[in-house]
Amino acid sequence: MRRTNFDMDALRSFCEGVDLGSFARAADKLGRSTSAVSMQMKKLEEQAGVALLRRSGRGQELTPPGELLLGYARRILALNDEARAAVAETQIEGVVRLGLQEDFGERLLSTVLGRFMRSHPDLQIEAVIARNGALISQLQGGKIDLALAWHLGTALPFVDMLGDYPMRWIGPAERGLDRPRNSGEPVRLVVLESPCVMRKIATDALDRAGIPWRVVYTSPSLAGVWAAVAAGLGVTVRTPLGLPNEVRLLDARDGLPTLPAIQLALVKGTATPTPACDRMGALIVETVMGLNTP
Repeated sequence: MRRTNFDMDALRSFCEGVDLGSFARAADKLGRSTSAVSMQMKKLEEQAGVALLRRSGRGQELTPPGELLLGYARRILALNDEARAAVAETQIEGVVRLGLQEDFGERLLSTVLGRFMRSHPDLQIEAVIARNGALISQLQGGKIDLALAWHLGTALPFVDMLGDYPMRWIGPAERGLDRPRNSGEPVRLVVLESPCVMRKIATDALDRAGIPWRVVYTSPSLAGVWAAVAAGLGVTVRTPLGLPNEVRLLDARDGLPTLPAIQLALVKGTATPTPACDRMGALIVETVMGLNTP
């Protein structure tokens, strides 16, 4: 049996004509004459071997085979356009300056860099792992192009919101809390140096619940916080994203107050990022959305 290959341009005109409700409007949009589009529809019907359109009043409507082909045509064109974009992206060149909040420095960075460099081996990436305030300052100063950061209400012009993430109390993986529930003993806090929004949220929540607390360990870096929590010095507050294996999420049985959610954002330095930055941003969003959040 001889194989028939549908004409891609004819399929595109077919979809546009249906979407616009007029093949004359489709011809205008595609920069073709109405007669040329009519010839494409005739050719498409010859390739299909059945009528795809029929007269309906002053216009045309799809036949059942036409409705069936329309679904396939959309998928064929989408795959064609995706393949074209993927091939074009292999020619992307330049430098991407990426900033990541400390929560994502280990788990997400390796995944994103690996996938990105396999597709774009000629690109140069400069990565910065820093706390939220430092990332936003560098972005506003033009030192980085993209930043994955917590959105703390600062008015920033080019922001893609990625969703709300619950903040949780976090303790050591291998032991329970030394402070018994309702014991009246202060909650021992392990925190980042001020200013830190999660530190303030933690202490405010404890104050509202009437639970005493004291800071037992302060670190300039998140790695230091994780080490202190894993060692059993106290508890801290973060989201479930990017937790190391040495710590665990606490729950209501530990007697700690409920915490609010915090927004995560991809912040861009300009309204018109380079193709390389666009691709990196899309890959970050895809990777973040794929992370499992307990």
